[in-house]
Amino acid sequence: NDLCKVIYVVSQGNSTKIIILQDNLYFDSYSDVTIHEEMIADHVRTNTYRMGILRNSESIRGKVVLDVGAGTGVLSIFCVQAGAKKVYAVEACSIAEQAVKIVKQNKMEDRIEVIRGTVETVDLPETVDVIVSEWMGYALLHESMLNSVLYARDKWLKPGGLILPSEAELYIAPVSDPVVEDRLHFWYTVKDQYGIDMSCMSDFARKCIMNSDITVNSVTVEDVLSHPARFARVDLYSVTAEELQSVKGQFTCECFGSASVNAFCVWFTVTFPSPDKPPLVLSTSPFKPETHWKQAVLYLDEPADVYCDLILCFITIFLVLNYLLVCGCKVS
Repeated sequence: NDLCKVIYVVSQGNSTKIIILQDNLYFDSYSDVTIHEEMIADHVRTNTYRMGILRNSESIRGKVVLDVGAGTGVLSIFCVQAGAKKVYAVEACSIAEQAVKIVKQNKMEDRIEVIRGTVETVDLPETVDVIVSEWMGYALLHESMLNSVLYARDKWLKPGGLILPSEAELYIAPVSDPVVEDRLHFWYTVKDQYGIDMSCMSDFARKCIMNSDITVNSVTVEDVLSHPARFARVDLYSVTAEELQSVKGQFTCECFGSASVNAFCVWFTVTFPSPDKPPLVLSTSPFKPETHWKQAVLYLDEPADVYCDLILCFITIFLVLNYLLVCGCKVS
């Protein structure tokens, strides 16, 4: 079950490495205060959700809402502030106990019902008009709860109901990561410092650092070597769980100047419809203010030199089974 995946991050400097574990560890990881502090303190994330919900108050007022993976219940409270008649806040881990306290502290227990369990196992007393969920993970689909949102959509959402956010897009760009090159070069400097030649460690370090795992890192604008290319779009009203097993697309990138490409940066946006206004977009782009998602970085086996106007043409890029990134490319 993809819901039972958890991504632990091992920090080194400014980057983190994704490690995937299984089963109940997913829910256990959300029982600790740290992850909820990080998410709520992420102003871009939390305020965009708040504004996205409030801008849809005409569709929420007097309606029934389902909050999938409610956590501390913040989004459920936003929905009540937008006028929701009833909110079912479904949360599988023990943080649900804190959500109950938060709801009572804000005097909303008459309109928010916290339900402990997964959305696949709980039994709601009625269908809902709106589904809201913060389901996105690293690179969008890592640690993603999207399958649960789709299950809720198919089972509990009324025809013509509202989903917030309603769509997601994935972007990619080549990058030059100088920190990695510095780490690889470090093994050549040991002899000067301590009189021990450890340069043979460089190949081992490259295998450890530049492997098939996705690293979560803050990518600076200066290290991005082309305009972003969108390679996938997910419509939450129509996408199926089967289609999520392999999210893929084609794209090209035209490089800005001469540099060494040693990685590709992947990020996402999600969009909230806004009646009578432009849609509201939550972006994790390196060109936008940083979020706790940062960016996902996939390192190449070997760096490749590029020059201005060089076109990197990618035949396909896959996010397979929600956690493996594979690509094939050619240079022209």
